[in-house]
Parts: sequence; C-alpha cells; structure tokens
Amino acid sequence: MDCKTLYPMIFKRKSFHLFRNCGELSISDDEMSEIIRIYGELPALHPEIRTAIRIVPSPETTCRRGQEYCILLYSEKKPNYLANIGYLGQQLELYLVSRNIGTLWFGIGKVAEQQYEGMEFIIMIAIRKVDNGAKFRKDMYKAKRKTSDEIWRGEKIPGVTDIVRFAPSACNSQPWLVRREGDHLSVYRYRKPGKRGIMPASMVCYYNGIDIGIFLCFLDLCLEKEGIGYSKELYTDCGGDAEETLLAVYSLNS
Repeated sequence: MDCKTLYPMIFKRKSFHLFRNCGELSISDDEMSEIIRIYGELPALHPEIRTAIRIVPSPETTCRRGQEYCILLYSEKKPNYLANIGYLGQQLELYLVSRNIGTLWFGIGKVAEQQYEGMEFIIMIAIRKVDNGAKFRKDMYKAKRKTSDEIWRGEKIPGVTDIVRFAPSACNSQPWLVRREGDHLSVYRYRKPGKRGIMPASMVCYYNGIDIGIFLCFLDLCLEKEGIGYSKELYTDCGGDAEETLLAVYSLNS
C-alpha cells in the first residue's frame, strides 16, 4: 500500500452521488489499463482469496448516476471475502481520486454477468473523470460522521482516531468500533440493536461486511502515516447479527 499516495486522498475523496458538472474529460485507455495494473498490485487482507475487477461502460449496469464506467469487483466466496473486497476496493478508490477520477461505491447496482472466471460479483464503484481537483471535497471535517467517542473506547491515538471515522460506508451506517487496551486495538463490526437506516434488513450484514474492510484500510493508512508499526491478527466474520463481531486485533509497536 503506497501510503504517501493514498493517505492524502482521504481528505480529498467524496462520494459523487450524482456526477454533475464534472467537465468534458474522459478516462483514457491508458488510465483504464493503469487502473487494472494498480489493482493487481494492491495488498489484500486475505491474499488467499482470489479477486478480480472488470471495467464496463455505464449501460452495462443499472447504475444511472452520470458516470462513464463502472468498476465491477468479483471475488471467491470464502470467509471474510466481503471485508477483503472492501479493503482492496478502498485502496483502489483512493488511487482513482489521486488521478482526479470521481467515485461512488454503488451497492444496489446490478450487472448482467454475475460470475467471472469462477468468482461472484460483489459490488461496483461508479467512476468519471473530473476536470478540476477543486470539485472534490474541500473540508472533510464537515462530513457527517460519528464522533471519536462513539467509535473508539480507551486511549485515543492522535492522527488516527480522529481520521479513521471518516471512512465511507453503506448508507453512512459507520458499522465499526475500536477498543484500545494498552498496545492492542480490537476492531469490531458493530451493529446498533434495532437500527439499520434505509438498508433492507437482509442486506445489512452484507454491506457492513464490506464497510469494515474499508475501515481497516483507513486504519492501516493512518497508522502508517503516523509511523506506528503494527501487526494484526484477523478473525473470521460469519456474518451474524451480533452487536459486536471481532474482525481484527492490532498489536502496536511501542
């Protein structure tokens, strides 16, 4: 993961819920090839899980947000495959932002090809070239997010606790909780009892499974930016409805 390239994009990225006033530039063939190359080099949470992307023109999906293309993410269905796709996809999204390509995680999109090389379609990211970097987010801190106290228990880490809370999530559900005990961070997929926003109840675990991978990507980038060494142990998320599901324990190098 190239922290120097990706970390600053945390502050620039935004979800283009509609691609309006983006200019007349198009994503070039060279950029398309580079996107595919970069994806193949991204570190995965679970390297043993096979994944792939396809980039297709907008009409080949049900997404109608003014995008040029959609990146379709495919994966084998193995334990933690959703978090793995979220982790990979978020790195890719931040790379795209560094190239002035606007993005939108689009969870409800459908495609004709549900399978690709033995893998299942998981989710898509809508993309469009933006002619001016000023059209991205100007002040991340104005984004609507939970407070640090809502997502973090124990001693906070400056430059980490206050930044990871801006990770994107389905319907802005922000399904994560970190518990710090000494030099250990336990990261949970968190589901507040009785609360799911506008998501269908049957899909909450699915999308939040992707979201927690996105959060882990932000957490890794923030720790690396602050020069904090770490190792992490990953746990299996079986997709249940428990209030707290342990995903990872980080051991920080003091």
